Amino acid sequence: AKVRRYVEELGIKSNDAHVITSDKEIAYYFEEMLENGAVAKTAVTWLTSELLGRLNKAGLSMETSPVDAKALGTLVSKIADSTLSGKGGKELLDHMMENESRDIDALIDELGLVQVSDDGAILAIIDEILAVNQDKVEQYKSGKDKLFGFFVGQTMKASKGSANPGKVNELLKQRLN
Repeated sequence: AKVRRYVEELGIKSNDAHVITSDKEIAYYFEEMLENGAVAKTAVTWLTSELLGRLNKAGLSMETSPVDAKALGTLVSKIADSTLSGKGGKELLDHMMENESRDIDALIDELGLVQVSDDGAILAIIDEILAVNQDKVEQYKSGKDKLFGFFVGQTMKASKGSANPGKVNELLKQRLN
């Protein structure tokens, strides 16, 4: 019954629903993640691939997990609202596996994992990149479209990976076209 509910109501793949419901602890954990703001499809991935993978590697079980469902649910919701990137989420989860669980927002700030989505901050970086690479800007404008990836890469590098990639693409297109 739970499998059907997960598939029909939450849009989860059948095999993922079976993995979650195969163990009472995992099912309970999943439900608690959802109660803490996690979106079902993303929660499945983070629970089955990211957390269970790390637990298996460390020889731990759901019962002995250093990361509680509330914390992982909050982490997943921070990815959904673009506070945190997927890469930042993995870094945060690694930290949570090794250290005592604390407030997620405080950890995100402390570890410098806040994803920058502010147009002004990203545009400042983009403008700097374009100014230093005028030759490549000219090449791009004369048809070398592949250089767009170069500009994205330079912007992400300059922001130390903290810029929201979607925003970077959108703002670069505005500046270059």
